[in-house]
Amino acid sequence: MANGGGDQAAAAAAAPSRREIRRLPDFLQSVNLKYVKLGYHHLITHLLALLLIPLMVVILLEAARTDPDDLRQLWLHLQYNLVSVLVCSAFLVFGTTLYIMTRPRPVYLVDYACYRPPAKLEAPFERFMKHSTLCGEFNESALQFQRRILERSGLGQETYLPDALHYLPPRPSMAYAREEAEEVMFGALDNLFKNTGVKPKDVGILVVNCSLFNPTPSLSAMIVNRYKLRGNIKSFNLGGMGCSAGVLSVDLARDLLQVHRATYAVVVSTENITQNWYFGNRKSMLIPNCLFRVGAAAVLLSNRSADRRRGKYKLVHVVRTHRGADDKAFRCVYQEQDENGKVGVSLSKDLMAIAGEALKINITTLGPLVLPISEQLLFFATLVAKKLFNGKVKPYIPDFNLAFDHFCIHAGGRAVIDELEKNLQLRPEHVEASRMTLHRFGNTSSSSIWYELSYTEAKGRIRKGHRIWQIAFGSGFKCNSSVWQALRNVNPSPGNPWEDCIHRYPVEIVDGFPQPPEKQQ
Repeated sequence: MANGGGDQAAAAAAAPSRREIRRLPDFLQSVNLKYVKLGYHHLITHLLALLLIPLMVVILLEAARTDPDDLRQLWLHLQYNLVSVLVCSAFLVFGTTLYIMTRPRPVYLVDYACYRPPAKLEAPFERFMKHSTLCGEFNESALQFQRRILERSGLGQETYLPDALHYLPPRPSMAYAREEAEEVMFGALDNLFKNTGVKPKDVGILVVNCSLFNPTPSLSAMIVNRYKLRGNIKSFNLGGMGCSAGVLSVDLARDLLQVHRATYAVVVSTENITQNWYFGNRKSMLIPNCLFRVGAAAVLLSNRSADRRRGKYKLVHVVRTHRGADDKAFRCVYQEQDENGKVGVSLSKDLMAIAGEALKINITTLGPLVLPISEQLLFFATLVAKKLFNGKVKPYIPDFNLAFDHFCIHAGGRAVIDELEKNLQLRPEHVEASRMTLHRFGNTSSSSIWYELSYTEAKGRIRKGHRIWQIAFGSGFKCNSSVWQALRNVNPSPGNPWEDCIHRYPVEIVDGFPQPPEKQQ
């Protein structure tokens, strides 16, 4: 009997009661709120069209009921008012002409190329640490610090350092610095001209950015000399503008393309490491040694209407934010000498906080340009509620997934990518290109956003109409954004830097450490 009673009790507990069966499901638990938000987004986005449909129906019904004699009388009235018709036509033609002449010329990205260093320049961790030890410039504390940074940086074992730093002792001379600059810039440009078929003589605008190496003649002059560019080329050499200068260079090229008709513009973004390696023991200056690596990108822009058919992307927006007026922001990335006279770039402990403030200002400007009206209304409503209720309302973070399909976040370091993923509420797949670029190529400064776009292309993920957000941070302190729209389904160009290794990615990175293949599975 005891066992029978226990069985009955168990059966009663397992069987749902009639009251429970009749209850409706808890929709708050069963309905995925992202679909509710998606529906709201579509409703607000198409609100104008939904409001116009009834108006159009009313107009058509009224037109159908209009007497044909009334329409004939209207036509006769217009015939007898020829002056009015001519004046209206003149205003229409003038307005159309003025609009066509003053509207911004579209800028197309025909193609771009990223430099892929040779395998002999690879710098795995053990070789890096061995050379750092044997060069005799670092004390034990500095060596241990560099090892910890390397292991937690998110960099892999195949990143590249310039040839001068593979010697013992290293050879940070002007000659080797020039050699590095020529190797990376010409390597990217050779590939670009080969893939596009554009002759160097056809290029009318050249913009080169490199922050720490600015020889005389300039880097842009080196390119003019190598490719025998035409004598009236508009060339610019930008120095000291940090890792966000790639976006800045695109913005400058865009402005120039608004003035010069039917012109090609080439943008070259790179950084030079040879003469900017730090051989001291101040820890804030040792971090760049562990993160920065060899890289360069060359981008071909055009304002020719014919290039829309063969171009990859159209430039939609560029937003630049400069925090240089604030002293802390100005000095957070600062080139200086240490107490022993060794020159290096010092990174402040406040760097992430300053970057966050610059990012907030940048996306506040960019948001209204790219976000759907539904997100803008939610953001505005939250802002008003926050003012009314004395800050008790949590700030609303706009859903940038509704504005962009792909994200190219400057691969400045694991912390930068982590913070943007968290603060912008992005998913792991949105920052995959940035993490994998950091792992495979390291921080290549202003060119890193192009290696990330190359990764996305190599994965075959870019479709016609997709929007890409490139965002980068740089000394000064700056945060710059560019938005591109794909003109077609984009395939990787020949010489894509990922073409022989894309099948190995993504790799899983936990706490900065790449995981072995068996753990990734």
